[in-house]
Amino acid sequence: MSRPLRIGPRAAAALVLVTLIGIAAFGWPLLADRQSGLAHSQDAPWLFAALLPLLVAVVVATIADQGMDAKAVAMLGVLAAVGAALRPLGAGTAGLEPMFFLMVLSGRVLGPGFGFVLGSVTMFASALLTGGVGPWMPFQMLALGWFSLGAGLLPGPERIRGRAELAMLAAYGFLGSFAYGTVMNLQGWVILQGMGQGVSFHPGDPVPQNLARFVAYCLATSLGWDLGRAVLTVVLTLTLGATLLKALRRATRKAAFDAPVSFDSGQVSTPDALPERSTAGHVR
Repeated sequence: MSRPLRIGPRAAAALVLVTLIGIAAFGWPLLADRQSGLAHSQDAPWLFAALLPLLVAVVVATIADQGMDAKAVAMLGVLAAVGAALRPLGAGTAGLEPMFFLMVLSGRVLGPGFGFVLGSVTMFASALLTGGVGPWMPFQMLALGWFSLGAGLLPGPERIRGRAELAMLAAYGFLGSFAYGTVMNLQGWVILQGMGQGVSFHPGDPVPQNLARFVAYCLATSLGWDLGRAVLTVVLTLTLGATLLKALRRATRKAAFDAPVSFDSGQVSTPDALPERSTAGHVR
C-alpha cells in the first residue's frame, strides 16, 4: 500500500509558520481601526515576499526530514503543471474550476505537506499561465494550499477505501470549495466599499457586526460561484476519482518515496583479482 509523504518536525514547523502568517494576512483588517488605511493591495506584495521563501522552506525542511526526494519533487512539478493546465478549462464560467478535484486526490494520496506545497505552486503556475497575477494571488496560493493540505489530513486509506473513500473525498471537496471561496471573499470584501450598509465592511466596527455583514456579502455575491465549483468537484471526484487514485498510488509505490537509500560497500575488482587465463582463453 502506498503511504503519504511524512511530515517531519522541521516541515511541520514551517507549515505552522506559513499558516499563522496566512491567518494574520487574511484576518488583520477585521481588527484594524478606521485610521489604518487598510488595503490588501498594499499588503499583498509583503505577503508574497514572505510566502515564497516559506514555501521553499517547507520543501527544504521536508527534504531534510527525508520526506521528499528528487522523485517526489518531479511528481510535484508534473501535478502542478497538470493542475495549472486544468484551471483555464473552466475558470470564469460559473466558478467551474476542475483543478480542485486534482488537489483533493493528490493531497489524499501524497499527504498534507506535499498537498500544501502542490496547491500553492499550482495556483502560482496557473496565475502566470492565465495572466491572473494581482494582489489576490498570494492569498489564492495560501487558500488552495490549505485546501489541499486538508485532504491529506482526512482519515487514512487503511481505514476508509472504495466507495466510502470516494464519498468522503467528494464531501470534503464540496465543503472545501465553499471554504476556499469564503476565505477568498474575506480578502476582497475589505477592499470593496459602498455596496450598502448591510454588506459593506466598516473598519473599526465590532467584529461580530462585520462578520454578520460578511455572511450577507457571501450569500449575495458568491454563493452561486462557489456552488458551481463545489458541484464540479463532486462530479469529477465520483466519476474519475477511483481511476486517478489508483494511478497516483501506483506511481507512489513505484517511486518508493519512503524507501531508504543505501549503498553497498562491495569491493571493486582490480586486474590482479581477475582470474588468470591460459593462452587458449580458458580460465585456470
